[in-house]
Amino acid sequence: MPGPFVVPVHGDMNLPEKVDVVVIGGGIIGCSTALEIAEQGISVALCEKGGIGQEQSSRNWGWVRLARRDPREVPLMAESLRIWQQLDERLGADTGYQRAGIAFHCASEREFEELRSWSRHLEGSGFSAQMLDRAGVEKLFPGQRMQGVGALYTPDDGRAEPQKAAPAIAEAARKQGATLLTECAVRGIETQAGRVSGVITERGAIACESVVLAGGAWSSLFAGRFDLRLPQLKVLNSVVRTAPLPGGPETAFWARDFAIRKRQDGGYSIASGHESEVDIVPKTFRFARDFMPALRHEWGSLRLRLGGRFYDEMRIPDRWEMDEPSPFEYCRVLDLPPSVSLTDKVLSQLRQQLPAFANLKVAQRWAGCIDVLPDAIPVISGVDRYPGLFMATGFSGHGFGIGPAAGRLMADLVLNRPPIVDPKAFRFSRFSDGSKIEIMTGY
Repeated sequence: MPGPFVVPVHGDMNLPEKVDVVVIGGGIIGCSTALEIAEQGISVALCEKGGIGQEQSSRNWGWVRLARRDPREVPLMAESLRIWQQLDERLGADTGYQRAGIAFHCASEREFEELRSWSRHLEGSGFSAQMLDRAGVEKLFPGQRMQGVGALYTPDDGRAEPQKAAPAIAEAARKQGATLLTECAVRGIETQAGRVSGVITERGAIACESVVLAGGAWSSLFAGRFDLRLPQLKVLNSVVRTAPLPGGPETAFWARDFAIRKRQDGGYSIASGHESEVDIVPKTFRFARDFMPALRHEWGSLRLRLGGRFYDEMRIPDRWEMDEPSPFEYCRVLDLPPSVSLTDKVLSQLRQQLPAFANLKVAQRWAGCIDVLPDAIPVISGVDRYPGLFMATGFSGHGFGIGPAAGRLMADLVLNRPPIVDPKAFRFSRFSDGSKIEIMTGY
């Protein structure tokens, strides 16, 4: 089943011989990084193997949330909220951004107290959270029939349109002088005297001083080609898009059985609040030890399955020569089928618990591959082994909302300017320097 319609971005025809920075990956992270760099008058080329925003950047829920973030992400997400509030004006384009609030349902007193405790992480951020009782939840979602004690509500959180955002940011980067190269896979990096000196694309070489790997779910494969171990797996999340639904809530809502977000067209994006699917593939075994703590914590929410995807990934080579087609040229867009059974269950629960959705009509279903790291926070970092190489990847389902600030932080590191927030928690070396990988529960 095809994915969502994404605003098309036409790539530039001419491959530059040399730029200062090459960004690999045309999702919201790569596009935001390219924009931040181009705005400084630094030459940058963005290389995307398929089309801008065609994979997870257009398939996510469209939430712009500070609520219930891993505490290590809170400072960066607070900066991102500030960027989103001015982003449309800055881009001269419509991303669909709207401040509409997000509520996280609390089914028990324990969950209520956990989220009350979490809200203390917002102190000093410039943003706040409210703990709503049942009456407060009823005011936001009239007629709701959910069993629970209340909700965490963050009124400054919002939403945007995933199918519009990355393309709008990419076009703004082009206006600032960036070169956009679509259907132009990067096969690998070149080095000289131990540091990055360029990239080889399927269309030829580009000399550069810095490379940013923002390849989403493809980053681990690319990194492995150069003996960089990035323990990253894919989690499949299925989403339903509804036809316009008059009278539905403005506020996004998360509950264990469902998550909803109003769309700019009047319909809704709907998904399970806690269930996703994980295909068992060869890398599942390669990175099993890294992910064991996370699997123990998330075991009840992951539906492991063994099927054809195992053999599909087994056939993908780990090594290739740079004068031959890479795996990225054989799969321009990773477009896997959604789970009809899971989304049907979600819709059934939603219709029962929120009467406003009783007559919803399904317009489309799609699936996206979330790039997950063992501690569920991203890498935004330089790579010590290859000076001039940087990574911005592994956003673990949190990348859309945090994307603009992640791009700014990545640009700060590339351009060696003071970082917008302390990047220590996002260092790539945490997976190899003996650091204890921490799993923050409840987020």
